[in-house]
Amino acid sequence: MTTTLRDLHWTDIDDVVALETELFPDDAWTPASLWAELAARPRRSYVVAQEPDGTVAGYGGVDLGGEVADVMTMAVAPSQQGRGLGRRLLEELVGRAVADHAAYLMLEVRADNAPARKLYETRGFETLTVRRRYYQPGDVDAHVMRLTLQEEAS
Repeated sequence: MTTTLRDLHWTDIDDVVALETELFPDDAWTPASLWAELAARPRRSYVVAQEPDGTVAGYGGVDLGGEVADVMTMAVAPSQQGRGLGRRLLEELVGRAVADHAAYLMLEVRADNAPARKLYETRGFETLTVRRRYYQPGDVDAHVMRLTLQEEAS
């Protein structure tokens, strides 16, 4: 059996927060912030990757704000990294942005997250600028990246 992608439900919030806390201990999203994201539907669209046993192995979200969509978050459980799940989640977010007729998909990624940057670059995202000391604590730069979606819709 394989990992399935499906829409995020309120019953997933505890699992997503646990993963957030494990992966991003300094700035993990809280249950309240995830509830607010769910309340922002249909503009905000979130997906989870669920294992056959029900475990949440990853998640991602996109803000569908018109011409420019934004990846709000994306993460994969450490035990699932390196197996293509991040690419599947990213493709789902790209597909949702294309379906919403966005021309561009934007994101910010930590400069020190080489695997994520490589994933985005191989998918066609280009770095537009670097925001110095964006991620706190730690003074880590953020790469602001953009994917042009016009070709995706063809």
